[in-house]
Amino acid sequence: MNGSVDLRIGIDVGGTNTDAVILDRNDLVLAKFKTRTTPDLSTGISKALESVLSQIPESKHRVTHVILGTTHATNAILQRRDLLKVATIRIGAPASVSIPPLLDWPKDLRKTISSGEIIVSGGSELTGEALAPFGKDGLTKFIDSVANVAQSVAITGIYSPVNAEHEFEAAEIVQKMLGEIPISLSSGIGGLGLLERENACVLNAALIGVSRKVVDGFSEALTKNGINSLKYLTQNNGTLMSLDSVLKYPVLTIGSGPSNSMRGAGHLTKVSNAIVADVGGTSTDIGVLINAFPRESTTPVDIGGVRTNFRMPDLVSIAVGGGSILRKTGSDITVGPDSVGYQLPDEAIVMGGKTPTLSDAAVVKKRMTMGNAKLAIPIKDFLSRALEISDNRVWEATDQIKTSRVDVPLIVVGGGSVILPDSIEGISEILRPDNYEVANAIGAAMASVSGQIDKVFKLGGRKREELIEEAKSAARDQAISEGADPAAVEIIEVDEVPMAYLTEPVVRIRVKASGPLGFV
Repeated sequence: MNGSVDLRIGIDVGGTNTDAVILDRNDLVLAKFKTRTTPDLSTGISKALESVLSQIPESKHRVTHVILGTTHATNAILQRRDLLKVATIRIGAPASVSIPPLLDWPKDLRKTISSGEIIVSGGSELTGEALAPFGKDGLTKFIDSVANVAQSVAITGIYSPVNAEHEFEAAEIVQKMLGEIPISLSSGIGGLGLLERENACVLNAALIGVSRKVVDGFSEALTKNGINSLKYLTQNNGTLMSLDSVLKYPVLTIGSGPSNSMRGAGHLTKVSNAIVADVGGTSTDIGVLINAFPRESTTPVDIGGVRTNFRMPDLVSIAVGGGSILRKTGSDITVGPDSVGYQLPDEAIVMGGKTPTLSDAAVVKKRMTMGNAKLAIPIKDFLSRALEISDNRVWEATDQIKTSRVDVPLIVVGGGSVILPDSIEGISEILRPDNYEVANAIGAAMASVSGQIDKVFKLGGRKREELIEEAKSAARDQAISEGADPAAVEIIEVDEVPMAYLTEPVVRIRVKASGPLGFV
C-alpha cells in the first residue's frame, strides 16, 4: 500500500438486495458484495460496506467518495408510508382556478399527504411579466389555518421556471409564520407545465422526512465503518447529488436505480449508445443510453398514480424477472406479474421447491445453471412455452423503446439477466459484461456530477448564441458547485426550443453539463 486516497465505493439499495462495489481511480472493480436489503437502512449499508472493505486491506483509508443509490423515495410513495403532511400553495388565480391542486391524485395518497390546498392570485406570463398581483392576504389566512397540521409546504407558481419571484415571496411569508418548516419550490423541480410541476413539488415536499432518514442512515453506516469521505446520492438522470441537495430535492432520486444500471452497463461494455435491459427478480427495466447517459422521457411520468413532468429516464418496464411465477390455466400460460423474489433459492422447481419460475425455464433451455435441471423435466414443455412468451415480451419492449428501424446493441445486466435469449430481432448484438449482477452499484460508483439549466429567455435584442452561452455557463457553474472537477466539466446536451404565438421573441434553452468527481 502506498497510502494514496484513490478508491470510490458505490452502493445500491434495492427492494430485495443491497449491492456494493469498490472502484479504483481507473474505474476498475476491485471488490463487490451482494446482500439482502434490511428494513433498517443503516444496517444493510453497513454490512455491505464492511464486506467490500474486508476484501482490500487498509482500504477504508483510501476511500475518497462513497455514493449511494436507493429506492426509498419511490417505495415511500408506492407504499404510502413515512410521508409528511403537505400544505399546497398554488400562485395562479384567477387563471388556474378551474382545476384545483391534487384533483386527480389517488384518494389514499391525497389523504396521506394533504393538510390543505389553496390557490392565491399571482404568477407570471411565459415572457416573465406578472400575471396578477401576489395574493399575500389570502396566503396568510391559509397558513394560519394549517399551522397545527402541516409538516411541509409546497409552493407552485404559474411559469415560475421563467420568473419565480412570487414563489420566493410566498416562501418568506411561510417561514415568518411557521419557522423552519421544510419548503419546496416548484421552480427548481419540474418543467413549465403547471399541474405536473405542482404534483412533483408536492411529492418532493412529502418526501423530505424520507430524505432525512436516508441521509442519516447513510452517514451512520459510514461512521460505523470508520469512513470519513465525501458522500453523494445518485439522482434519476444518472448523475450525483450532494446530501444537502438530497434534503432539498428528494424527489429527484426517484428512478435512480435504472439510471445507475444503465450507466454501469455502459461503463462495463465501453458502449455509449445502446439499449439496456436491467433484469431483476420481478421485472425488467429497458432504457436507452445516449452518449453514456440515460435518455430522458419527453412525456409526463406517472409516479404512484401521480402525473409529473420532472426529469426521469425513458423506460419500458415489463413483468419479466428471474423469479416471475409461471401458471397454466387450461391452454393459457401466464408469466408474472408476481414473483417469488428473494425466495427463489427455496421456491424454484430446480431447487426442490414447488413454484415454476422463469429461472426454471432458463435452466431447462440451458441459458443458466442452477439446482438440478432433472427436477423440471416433467414440465419441460410448459416451461419452454412460458419462456417463449417472456422472450416475446422482451422483443416487444426493445422494439418499443427504439426510435428507428436500425439494429442496435443490447446490454443486459442485473441478477436475472441470464434468463434472456442470445438473440432478439432488431438487436445487432447482445452484450453480457463481467460483473453484470452489480451493474447498479458500479453505475453509482462511477457517476459524474451534472448541472442542468431549463430556462425561458427573452431575446430582447440579444443574439441567440449569447443566450446559449449564458445557459452553458450556468450549467457548468451548477455542476462545479455540486463537486465536479472544474477542469473536466463538459457540455453534453443543448436543446433550443423557440416559443411561438407570443408578443415578443422568446426561446426555451435546456443545457446539461457533466464532469467527474475529482480525487483529493
